[in-house]
Amino acid sequence: MKVELLSHTSSKEFLEALPVSEVPEKEFLRHLSFTFAIEEISRACSHQLVRHRVASFSQQSQRYIQVKRLHEHTVTPPSVAEKAKEGFDTFITEASDAYSELVDAGVPREDARFVLPNATETSLLMTMDGGSLMHFFGLRLCSRAQWEVRAMADEMLKQVKAAEPSLFEAVGPYCVQLGRCPEGRFSCGKMAEMRAKYAA
Repeated sequence: MKVELLSHTSSKEFLEALPVSEVPEKEFLRHLSFTFAIEEISRACSHQLVRHRVASFSQQSQRYIQVKRLHEHTVTPPSVAEKAKEGFDTFITEASDAYSELVDAGVPREDARFVLPNATETSLLMTMDGGSLMHFFGLRLCSRAQWEVRAMADEMLKQVKAAEPSLFEAVGPYCVQLGRCPEGRFSCGKMAEMRAKYAA
C-alpha cells in the first residue's frame, strides 16, 4: 500500500485570508481540503472508502485496463497468508484464468471483470474536507475497523499531522476524539491503548 498526501489547503494561509477573526474549528475544518493518492489497496478496501459520502474519488477503472498477472496485483490479508495461503493462491489463479478465458472469447473487459476478486489491487485519488477527514479517522482508526483501511487511515493521519500538526494533534479513533467509546457493547476495550497511541 502506498499513501501520499498530494495537496492540502494550508490552515495558516486560509486563516490569514479570512475577513473575520474567529471561526469555530468545526466550521473552519470544512473549508480545508486534503487530497491523497492511494495505491495498491484491495477493491474490498476501496469499497469501504466510498461509503464516506462527503469525499471525492477517482478510482482506476477495471473496464479500461486488462488485468494481467493477477497474482502480482492482489492484496493478501495477513490472516490468509498465515492460515490459508495455498487455497487463496489457487483461487486467484482460477479467477485470473477465468478472466483471461472470457476476454479471449470476446467478452468485453467490463463484463469479464465480474470474476475478479475483491483482493484485486486498485489505485485512487481521494479528496476530503477536514471535518470529513476527522470523521473518517474516528471510524477507520478504531481497532474494530478492517485491518487494511485502518492501516491506510493510520498512514494518512501521519501525513496530515506532519502537514498540519496543530489541527490533527489529538486526532485518532472516536474514543480518542470523544474521550469515550461510542461502540457501546461492541467496544474493543482498548481505549487506554488507543489514547496512548494517538493522543500522545
